[in-house]
Amino acid sequence: MTLRKRLYLLYLALLLVIPTGPSAAAQLFWYLKNLDSPFVPTNQATVEAMLRIANVGSSDYLIDLGSGDGRILITAARNYGARGLGVDLDPQLVKESLENARMAGVADRVSFQQRDLFDTKIGKATVVTLYLLPEVNLKLRPRLLAELRPGTRVVSHGFDLGEWQADLRMSVRGSGSEVFFWVVPAPVAGKWNARIITPAGPQVLEIEFTQKFQEIDGSARREGKLVHVRDARLDGDRISFVLIDDVDHLHRQHFEGRVNGKAIEGTVRGGGTAPRTQHSWRASLDATVNRMQD
Repeated sequence: MTLRKRLYLLYLALLLVIPTGPSAAAQLFWYLKNLDSPFVPTNQATVEAMLRIANVGSSDYLIDLGSGDGRILITAARNYGARGLGVDLDPQLVKESLENARMAGVADRVSFQQRDLFDTKIGKATVVTLYLLPEVNLKLRPRLLAELRPGTRVVSHGFDLGEWQADLRMSVRGSGSEVFFWVVPAPVAGKWNARIITPAGPQVLEIEFTQKFQEIDGSARREGKLVHVRDARLDGDRISFVLIDDVDHLHRQHFEGRVNGKAIEGTVRGGGTAPRTQHSWRASLDATVNRMQD
């Protein structure tokens, strides 16, 4: 049974047991129709596990989508010094959350609003927490990838994000709960023009990455000759990979860098038969090639 059908049956059941006039009935139907996920409280052990796995701290701004009674955000503020915003469609839960925050002494660090989570701007978040139905998670996934900055942490209680495999998955002892954790990856798919800056002059490379969420693979050429890309990894905005010479497979260069939009900057060091020196490297996305591929 779909969520919409479940909510409609709930609406009919409530009409039978609650004396309401036309206006109240219409308001009740609007609320149920727009409800994305029913409120089921997250037990405190799982709340703590979610915040620990995301390494929440005082510099974080946490957005809780479907915040219920506010316990995740309030715990983050009280125990870890975080700030943040919780949104929920239920006005009574929002009112309860505001009172809970006041009682916990964190009302100056957190806010709660009655709002549809799909209408909530999330780009400010460094951490996003979820306890939503699977279909809601999947509907939300494109926004998480498009609007959150690379490196933003996403934690979900109970349900995953489909094909976007979790970076970590853990069971919370004694609670029967599962927690899923992701780091939003930088977009790196495409052809990059790279230069290694050395005292003898720049070494020019062409590197092309393919990407599926945080999983990347690549190919490269140096002066028109094939160079193998191995051990490519993407963690938020941090990228690393190894270039292996096609002739001398022991000649290796280990690259590390940080992605900043259409640029990457970092360091490269030699390994194997390559000189054991360290240099800076930079790369820029080939806008012409990638525009033609769009």
